[in-house]
Amino acid sequence: MLDPATTGILVAIMMAIFLGVGVHIGVALGLGGIVGMYLAIGPDAAWAQLATIPFSTTNDFNLAVIPLFILMGSLATQAGITGDLYKAAYNWMGRLRGGLAMATTLASAAFGAACGSTVVNAAVFTRMALPEMTKFGYDKRLSAGCIAASGTLASLIPPSILMVIYAVITEQSIAHLLMAGLVPGLLSAGVFMLGIYLMVLRNPKLAPQSDIRIPMQEKINSLKGVWGIGFLFVLVIGGIYGGWFVPTYAGAIGAFGAFLIVVGKGRFSGKTMIETFKDAGVTTSVIFIIVIGGILFARFLTYTGLISDITTLLLDWELNKYLYLLAFAVIYLILGMLIDPIAIMVMTLPVMFPILTAAGFDPIWLGVISIKLAEISLMTPPVGLNVYVVRSASPIPIKLEEVFAGVMPFVVMDVCTLLLLIAFPGIVTFLPNLM
Repeated sequence: MLDPATTGILVAIMMAIFLGVGVHIGVALGLGGIVGMYLAIGPDAAWAQLATIPFSTTNDFNLAVIPLFILMGSLATQAGITGDLYKAAYNWMGRLRGGLAMATTLASAAFGAACGSTVVNAAVFTRMALPEMTKFGYDKRLSAGCIAASGTLASLIPPSILMVIYAVITEQSIAHLLMAGLVPGLLSAGVFMLGIYLMVLRNPKLAPQSDIRIPMQEKINSLKGVWGIGFLFVLVIGGIYGGWFVPTYAGAIGAFGAFLIVVGKGRFSGKTMIETFKDAGVTTSVIFIIVIGGILFARFLTYTGLISDITTLLLDWELNKYLYLLAFAVIYLILGMLIDPIAIMVMTLPVMFPILTAAGFDPIWLGVISIKLAEISLMTPPVGLNVYVVRSASPIPIKLEEVFAGVMPFVVMDVCTLLLLIAFPGIVTFLPNLM
C-alpha cells in the first residue's frame, strides 16, 4: 500500500490527465476516488465503495429534491410562464432607457423561483429576449451579457439545485440554505438592474430610448400572466418557510403545481409531456453522475486522512480567517475557468468546508458565498458555461468573444455584491434565523 501523500499526488496527476483529454468530470472524480482507495487502502475497500455509493446516493431522500425541482422548472417552461413574465416586465419597464435589459433581469430572477437551473434560465431567455433587444437596437454585447448574467440568478433564488448539493455535501439544512439564498438573489438582481441603468446612462448608444407607449390597462392586464410563478413561489417557498413540509415534499408539490398550470393553460399533450420528462431525466442524470463521482472522491480523501491532515496543516498557520476565504475564492475562480460549478463544489467542499468553519465562518452563510462564487465562475473565460449556452442558443449571429465582452461588466457587479455579503453577513442569515 502507498502512503496517503504519494497516493494523493498520483491521483491528482491522473485526474489532470483525464480532464485534459476530455473525460467527463463525474467519471474523472469517481475513477480518481476508486484508484486512490485501491492504492492507499486496498482493493476490498475500493470495490465496496464502488458497489454501495451509486445506490446509496440515488436512494438518498434529500437528493430526491433535485429531479423534482428540475421537473418543476421544465413544466413551468412548458406552461409558458417565461413568456408571460417577460411580457409583463417589458410592458412596465420597456420605455426606460435600458428597460428591456432590466426587464430581462427581472423576469429571469422571477423564473429562477420556478426553475432552479442556470443553464435552462440562460437558454430560455436567449431565445426569447435576445431577438427582441436586437430588434430595438440594443448593443448585442450588452444584451447577451445581461442574459448570461441574469441566468445565474437561478443558482441563488430558491429553489436552487446548487444549494441542495451544498447542503448534502456539508450536511446542512436544505430548508435553511434555500431561504438564505432569497435576499442575496434579489440583491444580485437589483445590482444588475442598477448597473444596466448606469451603463446606458454613461453610453446611451448601448440602449436606444423606446418610443412605444403601453396603455395602463394593458400593463395591468399583463400582470395576470404572472400568477403562475407567484403560485409556485408561495406554494414551495412559503411551505418550506412555514414549516408545512420539508424541501423534498416541497419539490414534489411544486412539480405537481407546475403540472396543474400546464393543464390549466391548455398546453398539455402526450408528446410534450414525454419530451419534458425526458429532458428533466437527462439533466438529472448528468448531475447525479457528478455527485456520485464527487462522493467517491471525497471518501478517498476522508479514509486516507488527507482531509484532516490538510485541515490541521492550514489551521496551524493561524492565518486571518479572511485569508482562508480569499484562498477559497481563488480556487473557485481558477477551477471555474475549467469545469462547471457542481463539479467545483463536490471537489472543493470536502476539503475547504472544515477549514472555513473551523476558522469561524457560519456554514449557512458560507453556502451562499460558495454559490455566489459559483455564479461568477459561470461567466468567466475560458469555460463560462452560461456564456457558451447563450452563444449556442442564440437565434441571431453572435460571436463568443462578444458574449464574453458583454458579460464582464456583470462579473464586476457580482464581485461588488459578493463584497456586500461578506461585509454584512446578516443579509444572508436573518431569514434562516427567523425560521
